[in-house]
Amino acid sequence: MQFKKIGVIGGGTMGQGIAEMLAVRGLDVLLVEQTSEKLDHAYSMIELSLDKQLEKWGITLSEKKLILSRIHKVTHFAELGACDMVIETISEDIEAKKLVFAELDAVCPSHIILASNTSTLSLTELASSTKYPARVIGMHFIYPVSKVNLVEIIRGLKTSEDTFQQTKHFVEEVITKKGIMVYESPGFVTTRIICTLINEALHVLQEGVATADDIDDAMRIGYAFQHGPLEMADRFGLDSVLAAMERMFREFGDLKYRPSVQLKKMVRAGHLGVKSGEGFFKYDKDGDRV
Repeated sequence: MQFKKIGVIGGGTMGQGIAEMLAVRGLDVLLVEQTSEKLDHAYSMIELSLDKQLEKWGITLSEKKLILSRIHKVTHFAELGACDMVIETISEDIEAKKLVFAELDAVCPSHIILASNTSTLSLTELASSTKYPARVIGMHFIYPVSKVNLVEIIRGLKTSEDTFQQTKHFVEEVITKKGIMVYESPGFVTTRIICTLINEALHVLQEGVATADDIDDAMRIGYAFQHGPLEMADRFGLDSVLAAMERMFREFGDLKYRPSVQLKKMVRAGHLGVKSGEGFFKYDKDGDRV
């Protein structure tokens, strides 16, 4: 299959990153949001991201204009019927995602691949809301999408071999990222491991073993992480980390997935990380550390 036009549902942080990355790779993107206001905000954030690259001489003005020209704002699912693939990136709510997949199933011909960027939810359950579960697959991109060259390709119980092979081709040949195959399991590979690391860093902080800065420096400098575990949590969103931990704790029943009390306190206080301007560290409106 030729991949030329891709639908992206959801204009949050991940949706923005995926849409921008696809447009940079030369693909036409139909970006979908619930309202025109949310759509305009997502588009402006993508433009801001490109402006930052422009300031650092990463791209030219003509490249910025070309990238933006490939991103088309859409508010109706019906327009996605002409896409070669649709990627869903809304918040981690299984019922909301099932509604999206049911709507997509009604407007997209049966050969179009329907992918979810979920980091923890069951692809089998998402696919159960469609008439053609064989074409439903997981494509979990890692934040920040433009810099991390990895995608988890997750097979649900009824995902077909053809759907998997086409998705693998799309990931490795079209958008040139490394794809790893994962059989469905709560948290898959990356979320399961990174959330456990973040949770342990939170226990270390809570016990007063070291400061947040020193914990992050230990892992960032000592083990060559791009960000330390606490800044990672801030960038993922502490509410998202908590939701993932609680889901894995419910599914596995293992105490190692029980979220730290400190994490719960932060979320209750509204300190969600970059999205709220404050988490374990403080951030400006562009998401840079203060």
